[in-house]
Amino acid sequence: MKLNSDSPSRGVLPQLPTLAWVALLMALWLLGLGSAPLIDVDEGAFSEASREMLASGDWGHTTLNGADRFDKPILIYWFQSASLALFGVNEWAARLPSAIAALMWCLAAVRFAQGWMGNQVSRSAAAVVATSLGVLMIGRAATADALLNALMCWACLDLWRHLDSGEKAPLRRAFFWMGLGLLTKGPVACLVPGASVVLYLLLSGQIGRLRTVLGDGWAWAIVLATAVPWYAYALHRHGMAFIDGFILQHNVNRFLHAKEGHGGAAYYTLVVAPLLMLPWTPLLVRVVARLGRLWREPMTRFLLCWSGFALLFFSLSNTKLPHYLLYGVTPLMILVAQALAETRSKAMGMALALSQLLLFGVLSWSQQVASWLAAQTRDPLYQTLLSSAAPGPAWWQLGGVGALWLAVWLWPRRPLAERAVMGALLGAFWTVMVVLPWWAKTLQSPVGELAAIAREQGGPVTQWHTRQPSFGFYLGAPTPPGEPPAGGLALIRRDRLPADADVAVVAERRGFLLVQRSAP
Repeated sequence: MKLNSDSPSRGVLPQLPTLAWVALLMALWLLGLGSAPLIDVDEGAFSEASREMLASGDWGHTTLNGADRFDKPILIYWFQSASLALFGVNEWAARLPSAIAALMWCLAAVRFAQGWMGNQVSRSAAAVVATSLGVLMIGRAATADALLNALMCWACLDLWRHLDSGEKAPLRRAFFWMGLGLLTKGPVACLVPGASVVLYLLLSGQIGRLRTVLGDGWAWAIVLATAVPWYAYALHRHGMAFIDGFILQHNVNRFLHAKEGHGGAAYYTLVVAPLLMLPWTPLLVRVVARLGRLWREPMTRFLLCWSGFALLFFSLSNTKLPHYLLYGVTPLMILVAQALAETRSKAMGMALALSQLLLFGVLSWSQQVASWLAAQTRDPLYQTLLSSAAPGPAWWQLGGVGALWLAVWLWPRRPLAERAVMGALLGAFWTVMVVLPWWAKTLQSPVGELAAIAREQGGPVTQWHTRQPSFGFYLGAPTPPGEPPAGGLALIRRDRLPADADVAVVAERRGFLLVQRSAP
C-alpha cells in the first residue's frame, strides 16, 4: 500500500530522468575516488590484504604483511583484488567496490521508496542517502562497510516485500543477500534483518507468521549454498585459529569488550547517529513528531523496528564505531526522505539551509580545524601532522562555491525540497573533491612518500613501533612488524625511535622516519 500519491507540480528535480539521476549518483561516487591516499589503519589494511591476495594467487585466504588475517570474511577482498587486477594497484581501484556498493545502497532505498511512497519520495531518498555524511564517508572507503550496508539494505527491504505480499521470490532474494553479507562481514548480516522481522511480527501481533519466513526450504538452501562453502574451507584450512580469530576475537569479543580503544558512553548513539545524517538531521524532528502515525502504518512500522533494533543493539556493544550505527540509520533516511518530499515549512527550509552551511562550512575551514586539533591532541605524531598541514582551499574557491550554494537556496519559485537537494549535492561534491583529499593528504602523505623512497632503495622493509598498513600497499611488498635486520630498512614514528638505536635516517617526512640499521 502506498502512503502518498505523487504530485506533478512539486518534487525533487522532477525534470531529470531516471538515467540522469543514476549518472549524477555515479559521478558523486566515482569522481576523485583516487585523489586521496589510503587512510590507515582500516583502508590500508583492507587494500594491502587484497594486494597480497592478488600477488600470491591464493584467493581462498587473506594475509596482512604475510600473517594470517581473520578480521573479515572473503568477499570484499575478492572484489578489491579483482579491481586491482583490472585497474592497477592504486587507490581508485581499491575503493571502487565500495563506491559501487554505495550506489547500490542508494538504489535500494530509491526502489523501495518508489514502490511504497511514490516517485517524489524516491528522488528524495536518492539524495538523502547519497549526501548524508556517514554514507558519503563510508561509501568512498576501501573497507567492507559500504558493501555490508548495501547487502543489509537489500535484505531488509526484500524481507518487507515478502511480509507485505507473501510472495516467496523476495524472501529468497533476502536470504541470498544475507548469504553474501555472511561472506562480507559475518553474522551481523543475518542478525539485523532477522531480528528486525521478529520484532516487527511480535509488535504487530503476527508472530505466528515467523514459521512462514523461516520455513522456506529454498531460502535456506540459497543462504547455505552462498556462504557455507567458504566457511567450511576456512575451518578446514585453519581450524581453531579461524574460530578464535574471526568468530571469537572479531565478533563476540567486539561486542563484549571495547576493542582498540573504541569505546563510548551510553549516549553515544544519541550523539553520533544524528551526525551521520547531516545535513538532513533537522528533518528527524518531523519524523519524531509523526511517530504515532508512522507506527500505525505497517511499512513504516517495519522501518522503525529495523532502525530501533540496530541502534539499540550497537548501543549495547562495548566496541562502538560510527559506521556500526549506519545499519540502523538507513530506514531513518527513508523516513526523512518522506518528510523532505512533503515539507513546505519555511522554518524547516531555514533549518536545512543552516545545517548545510554549518556542515560544509566546518569541513571547508580544514586548515583552521587542523590547527585547533593540533593544539588539543597529546599525540606527538598528530601534533606534527596537523600543525604542518598544507594550506586549505583558497579563498576564491570557498567564495565561488559559497556563492553558488547561496544562489541555489535563493532560486525563486523552486520547491523547498528541490533547493535542499541541490544544495546538499553541491556540498557533497565539494566535500569529496576538495575537503576529503585535503584531510587524507594531511594525515597520510608521509607514508606514501617514504614508501616510494624505500622502493627505490630496494630490499625488505619492516614497520618498527608503528602500524601503517598502507605502507606495504605503496611499497608493493609486505612490511611485517619488528626491528630492521642488519642493513635493513624500517618505517618508524620519530617519537618512538629509541635513543640508542643503531640506525641511520634515510628520509624524514612530517613525523615519520625511514631508517636503516647499520650493516654488521
